[in-house]
Amino acid sequence: MANQELTASPTDSETPTLQQLNILTLFPEAVQAYFNIGVTGRAVERSVIDIHCVNFRDYAQGNYKAVDDLPFGGGAGMVIQAEPVAKAIDDLPLSGRQRGTVVLLAPTGKVFTQRDAERLSQSEAITFVCGRYEGIDARLNIEYVNEVFSIGDYILSGGELAAMVIIDAIARLKPGVLNNSESATHESHSLGGDQLLEHPHYTRPATWRGHEVPPVLLSGHHKRIQTWRREESIKATARVRPELLENIDLSPAERSLIERLRRGE
Repeated sequence: MANQELTASPTDSETPTLQQLNILTLFPEAVQAYFNIGVTGRAVERSVIDIHCVNFRDYAQGNYKAVDDLPFGGGAGMVIQAEPVAKAIDDLPLSGRQRGTVVLLAPTGKVFTQRDAERLSQSEAITFVCGRYEGIDARLNIEYVNEVFSIGDYILSGGELAAMVIIDAIARLKPGVLNNSESATHESHSLGGDQLLEHPHYTRPATWRGHEVPPVLLSGHHKRIQTWRREESIKATARVRPELLENIDLSPAERSLIERLRRGE
């Protein structure tokens, strides 16, 4: 695959530069509305990210603008030709866009993680290529693709949803997007949170349908609250994603807690 193009992270004292995010898709209308709402909409409004959708069918030849063809060697389904996608990528600089890191969304890719989100959030520009049908001619990877990502071990009808997921994960890490800057550093999988799953959250009323908020959260004792939250994060991680605990620095008491959980105590 082509060499990766990533830039250094801006310091806190610097004004974050506008990140250009290009989405190459056969269905621009399927993704554009999402970027008008919520966190991603706020990122666009505050000129933190700039979304640009390109229909690579516009670069196909012939009266019918066909972008797919039968696979060599036989088999079910159709394969997207490399040339229309390549032309769409090549045309980005001509329209004033940076190509940046080219990311292909495909079920054969590496599973996207929070670590990838934090790394990609530092790139000046990213071009997302959304496949359809049986995928895109593999020769596109040789000349254009820097990374291939999947968002899970399942199959989607196309890469658009995966691109939207990744962009959402990136946008919320950009300075000035979340109203509380600490939110992104204390969430499940965040590097600032030791990549543990997040502890449970509660709000008013203190009693809801007979269920009480844990008393420690009402105590006002910040150290005890922090200890409780850490323990609850470890419990949640041990139950749901125990493999995440393998590379986390744990105290002897925390390791003892995990052993008791494994024994069902």
